[in-house]
Amino acid sequence: MNNLTKEKQYKKIITALSVIIPLAVAALFGVNLQKLGFDIQPLTFLPPIYAMVNGLTAIVLIAAVVAIKKGNKKLHQRLNTFAIACSLVFLLLYIAYHMTSDSTKFGGEGFIKYIYYFILFTHIILSIVVIPFVLTTYMRANLGNFPEHKKIAKITFPLWLYVAVTGVVVYLMISPYYV
Repeated sequence: MNNLTKEKQYKKIITALSVIIPLAVAALFGVNLQKLGFDIQPLTFLPPIYAMVNGLTAIVLIAAVVAIKKGNKKLHQRLNTFAIACSLVFLLLYIAYHMTSDSTKFGGEGFIKYIYYFILFTHIILSIVVIPFVLTTYMRANLGNFPEHKKIAKITFPLWLYVAVTGVVVYLMISPYYV
């Protein structure tokens, strides 16, 4: 099977995942296991952990760019694979927290409230937008299509880095209001 055929197959999977992941997160976000009668403790310890995972993702993404600029393709590939794994771990922890705990309301007032909601809104929107970019960038590298990989990586990297960093910022801004 040639790379063009493989890319077409991967694009179908990428499209499906780019739709399914946000829909699944939205659906699961609205499910509270306690309210459904499950005897489960709220996983209130998770937010600082998944914020650290977001921070680690940001560091790994920067390290991956440094690695490729130094010509270390193998390390670059490993770091990006690890960054994807970190993003998946974040997603699972985030869903677990919201399925067992009530959402925390931001308690700030005045101008800081608008800053918080702007960062939160852009974080959420770009976390959805970045999914097909990450998967396409990764696919192109794995298929050896490095010119196209490099083109899209110039878009993917800042989007993904923004999502990772703002995940930490959102946590830091809302953490004083956790019960």
